[in-house]
Amino acid sequence: MKKSTAARPGSSSVRRVAAVAGAAVLAGTAAVCAPAAAYAAPRAAAASVTGFSDCPSLPDGVDPARWRCEVHSVAPRLTMGKMTVALAPITMTHAEGPMPDGSDGQVWGAMHSSSTAIPGGLTGTPAGDRAAVLGLAIQPEYGGRSDFYTGRFSLRFRLLSPLLAHGCTIGASTPVDFQLKRSGPSTWVSQDPPVIKFSAYDDAFTAPGAEHCGPLTAPLNRRLGLPAAEGNVMTYDATYTFKTYDRLPAKEGRLSR
Repeated sequence: MKKSTAARPGSSSVRRVAAVAGAAVLAGTAAVCAPAAAYAAPRAAAASVTGFSDCPSLPDGVDPARWRCEVHSVAPRLTMGKMTVALAPITMTHAEGPMPDGSDGQVWGAMHSSSTAIPGGLTGTPAGDRAAVLGLAIQPEYGGRSDFYTGRFSLRFRLLSPLLAHGCTIGASTPVDFQLKRSGPSTWVSQDPPVIKFSAYDDAFTAPGAEHCGPLTAPLNRRLGLPAAEGNVMTYDATYTFKTYDRLPAKEGRLSR
C-alpha cells in the first residue's frame, strides 16, 4: 500500500503511511473432555496509540526534526484458509524520514499484540468451545520485514493450545507477506495531538501451513485449510499518531543505531 494523503482541515494535505498487521487461524484434532471455558492464551495489553516509549534509535547523521516516530493501532480481520477471525488490536511503532543521501529511511520499533480465541477450537465443533483442552488461540507476531512506504509487511501467527507443541506457528519458516492497499482516503481525527485513521486490505497473499506443532501438525493444517494459495483476505481499520524526534523526550542512545 503506497503512502497517500489525508486532507488536513485548514492546511495543506499531509502524507501518510500504512501499517499492518494481522492474521488468524483454527486447528484440528479431537479428544473428549469435561465442559470448560473456551481456551484463550493470556492476553498482553497492547501499547497505547499515544505512547512513544517504543520509538527506535535513529540512524547516524540524520536530522531529528525531519524524522518522525509513528505509532499505529490496528484492528485486523483475517480470512486465511478455512478460518475467518477478528484479531485483537495490534500496536506497531516505527520511525521514518530522509537519510543523509536524500533517500527514504525507516527503522522498525516494536509490535504489541494479544491472543484471540478461535471459535470451535481445535475441532471446529461446539466441543472445541466447551472443553479447555480442545481450545485454540492465535497471536500475530512481527515477521521481520516491513516497508511502510509501500505497505509491505510480514507476520507470523503463533497457535496456542494445551494440545499443541510450544512453537506451533503459521509462517515459522517463511512469514506471511502482505502487500497492503488503501481502501479509501485517510481522515484526520485530531490535529493536536495528530491522530489520523485509514483502512487497508490485502486479498492476494499466500498462507503457508503451520509448523512445529508436534504430532497434531497434519490434522491442524487440515482443520485450517492450510497451506492456502488463494481466497485469503486481511482487512483492517487503523489509527496512528506521530511526533518528530526533536519533540520526543530525551532517551539515551536514541540518535544512534
